[in-house]
Amino acid sequence: MGVESTVTSAELAKPPSSNGKKAALEQNYEEKSLLLPVAADIKRGNWTIEESEALYRIEGWGQPYFSINAAGHITVSPKGDRGGSLDLYELVRALKLRNLGLPLLIRFSDILEDRIERLNACFAKAIARYNYPGIYRGVFPVKCNQQRHLVKDLVKFGKPHQFGLEAGSKPELMIALAMLDTPGALLICNGYKDREYIETAMLATKLGQTPIIVLEQVEEVDLVINAHSQLGIKPILGVRAKLSTRGMGRWGTSSGDRAKFGLTIPEIIQSVDKLREANLLDSLQLLHFHVGSQISAINVIKDAIQEAGRIYVELAALGAKMKYLDVGGGLGVDYDGSQTNFYASKNYNMQNYANDIVAELKDTCAERKIPVPTLISESGRAIASHQSVLIFDVLSTSQIPTEAPEPPKEGESHIINYLWETYQSIKGENYQECYHDATQFKEEAISRFNLGIFSLTERAKAERLYWACCRKIIDIIRQQEYVPDEMEDLEKIMASIYYVNMSVFQSAPDCWAINQLFPIMPIHRLDEEPTCRGILADLTCDSDGKIDRFIDLRDVKSVLELHPLKRGEPYYLGMFLSGAYQEIMGNLHNLFGDTNAVHIQLTPKGYQIQHVVKGDTMSEVVSYVQYDSEDMVENIRQRCELALEENRITLAESQRLLQTYEQSLRRYTYLNS
Repeated sequence: MGVESTVTSAELAKPPSSNGKKAALEQNYEEKSLLLPVAADIKRGNWTIEESEALYRIEGWGQPYFSINAAGHITVSPKGDRGGSLDLYELVRALKLRNLGLPLLIRFSDILEDRIERLNACFAKAIARYNYPGIYRGVFPVKCNQQRHLVKDLVKFGKPHQFGLEAGSKPELMIALAMLDTPGALLICNGYKDREYIETAMLATKLGQTPIIVLEQVEEVDLVINAHSQLGIKPILGVRAKLSTRGMGRWGTSSGDRAKFGLTIPEIIQSVDKLREANLLDSLQLLHFHVGSQISAINVIKDAIQEAGRIYVELAALGAKMKYLDVGGGLGVDYDGSQTNFYASKNYNMQNYANDIVAELKDTCAERKIPVPTLISESGRAIASHQSVLIFDVLSTSQIPTEAPEPPKEGESHIINYLWETYQSIKGENYQECYHDATQFKEEAISRFNLGIFSLTERAKAERLYWACCRKIIDIIRQQEYVPDEMEDLEKIMASIYYVNMSVFQSAPDCWAINQLFPIMPIHRLDEEPTCRGILADLTCDSDGKIDRFIDLRDVKSVLELHPLKRGEPYYLGMFLSGAYQEIMGNLHNLFGDTNAVHIQLTPKGYQIQHVVKGDTMSEVVSYVQYDSEDMVENIRQRCELALEENRITLAESQRLLQTYEQSLRRYTYLNS
């Protein structure tokens, strides 16, 4: 995301630049604390912030980092329950004054540090509780979020815990080797490997690093043996096992006999035999497994640890110098706050996770009188998800007409009269019958229009009456505990469309690709009742560019409670828990590029903007698809000259077109707001 440069405080005091040039600005100035209004000064009306907390389930998914203050704004507590908070709405306003347009990705470095500390504290507590005679050494899978500033922060925050990195490809290995400078930290080398990958990892031991090459294909054993004979370097090796224990949810196929990665039990024995023949069996020190990302049920983790523990002690019995057990990823995030085994939640907490791993492995090793392993986990989602928030604004809305209809005039169609009578008769006890009647009359009106015996004006009046009926009915339904099956979709049919300044494909690709749920809610006006129901439509010219699935306690809801727009006032929404995978998996659909990103850290005086990384400009995104912006400008200039010769454009018009064209290429790919 662009090149990096430094700026001084004096330069930051200048008016914001309008040239749109992309750069990552290393900023070290402090912002005044965002003062929170006193509760007594707030006029809430009949709606309370407690009702907003319950509606958007922020206490379920947001603790201990996100909450709502007395002004009805989201607050962020980057250090969790250890103090210090920011008003997110006021933070966004301050960032916009610094020429940082929306959509804007805000990363909170303190949350990243807090997640690392919590994970290590949970394992330390479990180790103490069960008198486990081993240690824990976590690693962060780089694939989860490869952004340089994030990986740099992660290495820095992980140093007190000897926290390492995991690489799943050669490019990620290059990043890990360059960034990881923590003595004693582990570098887990996963993924498909060729000779270059293996040799690079082995040579890195000469730099004082501790790379562990995890064998995932039988062919990799021969590559390791050959590299050892050529380099004379003895590697630390691991094997990734395909467990019979199956995961659950979307990534359940990450384990089992048909898993993409790993060795079957016969292949593990074959690998052990090959290493023994090459006098490298003592290099085999690690067992790795992975039962899937976002494991929602603790029993899956329990079963996997039990099976892996048995494989571990058997490998030790075969003569391998076993020392490490890597439980892979899978530690889930509670996206909907329900604390259930629903795929967007989890029915356990981080401490339960650590307890079960430690207790099971201690018992298994004690039974066979085998020294316990150093425990490793690759918890990427649980570490990185909370630290970033995507902020975007609503540009406009499209709503079903719901104004009170006018009574039919004398002589109008009987269908219009029937719809009017239905509208007037709707009550709590007959709304279901009225809905069926209104639907039948609307369909008859459309049929008559298609046959040419109903005018466009008559059809418009019939549809307005139908929507007015639906509005009265849906107001009744919202007060009911039970909704008839045939009316479950009415809420979605009546929903407004909120057009938002973002690309789902760039900033939330998992929403589109795999129906991932992320908490989405307004970041302000939470002391007002959200009287509208809507879905979100992004800027792309694609019918899939929308979000119409939202978190809910019971299941998934098809509409989001939102506020009506106020003329001349911005309306900001936030997408939370999206810090894992979304940034690197985003794509350039319609050439909407990377968003602006900013790194925020708490200080005693408020907060500090550590880094600003400017989003893609139009010139940059067109270059990704092999266009040269200078050539494009020249083509437009030549066309302007030809149009001037043919008197199709004035000189002033041609210059304005050229100027606008060049300026646009230098600017952000998203809309100005």
